[in-house]
Amino acid sequence: MKIIENFESTINFEKLKQFDEQKTKVFKYITYKKRTEQEVRNKFRGEIEEEMLDEIIDYLKEAKYLDDYEFIEKQVREYMNLKTLSITEIKYKLSTKGLDRKLIEKYIDNNYEELKEYEQRCIEKIKIKKAGTMDEQQIEQYLYRKGYKCD
Repeated sequence: MKIIENFESTINFEKLKQFDEQKTKVFKYITYKKRTEQEVRNKFRGEIEEEMLDEIIDYLKEAKYLDDYEFIEKQVREYMNLKTLSITEIKYKLSTKGLDRKLIEKYIDNNYEELKEYEQRCIEKIKIKKAGTMDEQQIEQYLYRKGYKCD
């Protein structure tokens, strides 16, 4: 009986050691650059067994190292500081990161006024930039293709 108990504790210790090693690997990956849950899953699928990966992700979510809503907030702030994007383009870029559409919609609903103001500033910037090379109708078509709403 004692042999079985020692064997089971050795297995548990090995599993715990492996969990810790894999958790460290994932942690390094997400601290290098902010990542989404889906990016983590895609990166480590096949490298880490699925059940252990789920446990690691749950652990990191509980510890607030992995938070998709926070990722959306930071990513949108970055877009707003560096790019001229419509709300539609922002949604698309976020969904390509593997984020849940409901979470994206929740963020947009919660910050709609601010995003709408940002979108209006972008429209003005684009109009000024394109004024020398395009006529008014071409600019409107360009904006429409980029996902800006016609007001």
